[in-house]
Amino acid sequence: MAAKSKEETILIVDDDPSLREFLEIFFLNEGYDVICAANGLEALEILKTKDVALALTDLKMPKMDGIELLKAIKKSYPFIPVIMITAFASLESAVEAMNEGAWDYVSKPFQLEEVRQVVEKALISAKREQTPPPKETKSKIYKLDAMVAKSPAMLKVFQLITRAAPSSSSVLITGESGTGKELVARAIHNLSPRKNGPFVTLNCGGIPENLLESELFGYEKGAFTGANISKKGLFQAADKGTIFLDEIGELPLSLQAKLLRVVQQKTFTPLGSSREINVDVRIVAATNRIMEEEVVRGNFREDLYYRLNVINIHIPPLRERPEDIPLLVQYFLEKYSKENNKSVQGISSFAIKALLEYPFPGNVRELENIIERSVALSTSRLILPESLSLAKTKHQKEEKSYEEGLPQTFTLPPEGIDLDGYLAKIEKSLLTQALEKTAGNKTEAAKLLGLNFRSLRYRLAKYGF
Repeated sequence: MAAKSKEETILIVDDDPSLREFLEIFFLNEGYDVICAANGLEALEILKTKDVALALTDLKMPKMDGIELLKAIKKSYPFIPVIMITAFASLESAVEAMNEGAWDYVSKPFQLEEVRQVVEKALISAKREQTPPPKETKSKIYKLDAMVAKSPAMLKVFQLITRAAPSSSSVLITGESGTGKELVARAIHNLSPRKNGPFVTLNCGGIPENLLESELFGYEKGAFTGANISKKGLFQAADKGTIFLDEIGELPLSLQAKLLRVVQQKTFTPLGSSREINVDVRIVAATNRIMEEEVVRGNFREDLYYRLNVINIHIPPLRERPEDIPLLVQYFLEKYSKENNKSVQGISSFAIKALLEYPFPGNVRELENIIERSVALSTSRLILPESLSLAKTKHQKEEKSYEEGLPQTFTLPPEGIDLDGYLAKIEKSLLTQALEKTAGNKTEAAKLLGLNFRSLRYRLAKYGF
């Protein structure tokens, strides 16, 4: 394969001549110019006369070790990224190198592909630091209100928000926990003609049922024991603005009829009162439940569901839009570095790789918590893989093939069986597994089962899902 033509020169510093030669041949074949040095002192002499784009240096060397060389390069040539190679991989040596300004580190034995990727990313990063990003790069970062993203999936969400905001129709935001449903609700409000009005929020699952009605609709003095004064409810407080009802699937059936009346007639009656109150409120609701299933099960009124779901905005989980992860990581790094008065400036390429491979069951909220913790505990200017607290999840476990979960043989007993009942159990089990594997996404579940969407919905309703 012909070598790729590159302008960058890589300086390889190692006291092991065989490793120097091995890396030199590899990077020459990759199209780089390569200069080698046997120790740190020799490397500094080379830097005086050669234009070097990146230094790849061993940690343990005679005369001048890698840390001393790193300090000297950062002092005289601050724009040259330095990558450390060490057989003494430990958190202590990595942290020391990062504190002194190393861009990243790799440990022996290493895979050449890993080294190549680290070098490429370091060179790209160095170029960005010295030159402003091109307009094309900027145009690929989408910003809306307090949200930022790069993925096409989130661009569609942003476009839907901008189309929905000017209307007064109810909006139902769906998606897994932690995807940012409240941020979407706030964006709808802030981009709407109601932006100067109140934005009131309520978590329907966070308040006991016996208090929820008075919280929503208010009460008159003497309505119940302890009601010593009259109090406005959240709907009245949200007049001329927006009310955000989070976890709407948790709303008790006893209150759903009252909410339906507000949605339809824009009126309600406070507890202990016979007086109707008119309000001009836009309702934005959110849930991590599959509401069609809640309706089938009888947990949620169908008429209320359709009145709330006039405009549906579904937020995809973070694992389906990994291109957003580096952007969000940088945002949270800057945020929590400032809050914690830390000088954390970036994240190791290996740490980013670990995040990209992690399924994030808690989505953006979990990513934010991980970065906040890493920044708070960091002793380096870079976040390292060891600093990340990533939980093992069912998404990471090796899954058996579906054949292993099915009976391979079956002996018909002398008394016979109820074939319909037996097949129903198998069908119900497969439906459950398909929904679990797709985190409740019925479209994807239908694909797994080889069904069209309508057939899947029929079977779900048949078994009371």
